[in-house]
Amino acid sequence: MTAATHLLEQSIVVFSQNYLPISRVNIKRAIVLLLTGKAEPLSMMHVPVWKVRSPSQVIEVPEHIRLTIKGKERAWRVPPVNRREVLRRDHHTCQYCGSTHNLTLDHVVPLSKGGSHSWDNVVTACERCNQRKGNRTPEEANMPLRSKPRAPLHPTVAFAEQFWREHQSRQDWQD
Repeated sequence: MTAATHLLEQSIVVFSQNYLPISRVNIKRAIVLLLTGKAEPLSMMHVPVWKVRSPSQVIEVPEHIRLTIKGKERAWRVPPVNRREVLRRDHHTCQYCGSTHNLTLDHVVPLSKGGSHSWDNVVTACERCNQRKGNRTPEEANMPLRSKPRAPLHPTVAFAEQFWREHQSRQDWQD
């Protein structure tokens, strides 16, 4: 792999004007944002800076940039409860045993017992666990859930949570 190829594979974290990490962009997009004045470099200690050379100038691209323009917030709605979204939320893993094979959806509180078809009542389950649980609650079947079901987070909030978790683990590693 050449140095140029390695450089083009770098991703840059973009922060909002309020310093909320909102996304990752490739280095080409980051350069465009910096050159057009739509973003500014964030200087942080121990953060790499890549030097991109053109025939007429050298551009320093840091690992973190902050938008200088106010973007319109796009309306985001919680997606409907469907198989694809539930599988994505549950990382394609049975919420009872951890299997990744023969996955189905299960209502934690069965519909016949007053449960609803909602984000906090539908989980991914393998066929075996779904049949074993049957028309019972997890407590009745003695099958505890691995995680509490909930609606997906706004993508920006989910990215920010992931960013700060990664940042904290990197800090712990450096200390």
